[in-house]
Amino acid sequence: MGYSNAYSAYQKTNINTASQGRLVVLLYEGIIKQLTTAETFIEKDGRILPGNIEKYGICIQKAQAIITELQVSLDMEKGGDIARNLMSLYVFFNEELLAANINHDKEKLEFVLKMVKELAESWKQVANSVANAPAANIQNALNIQG
Repeated sequence: MGYSNAYSAYQKTNINTASQGRLVVLLYEGIIKQLTTAETFIEKDGRILPGNIEKYGICIQKAQAIITELQVSLDMEKGGDIARNLMSLYVFFNEELLAANINHDKEKLEFVLKMVKELAESWKQVANSVANAPAANIQNALNIQG
């Protein structure tokens, strides 16, 4: 088995055995990875080279797809204010990333990346604090659907 196959198998096992809180953290990490990669395509002068425009756009679109996945996983009935606030943030993130994609706006990209990193850290703390709790308690604490 090659290294790439072994790593792929590890990733699949990591996802299949993760708690719900850890899955949310993995989604945030996916957004961070995509936005960090997109950032590398922006030159020091703020331009994106013609050969990198498509790659930049794909990274932004992947990040938006992950954000949309987070949106649809929110339980708006059980989640209360937290779910409503997260929904507002996710809508805002997708709007900002759409503008960043169309206008090649580095500031919008960096702002969303900063906010997602902060949310990821918060979710890591939540996921770690409920790691040994029963599944029902985890669902309630994270306000996500089962």
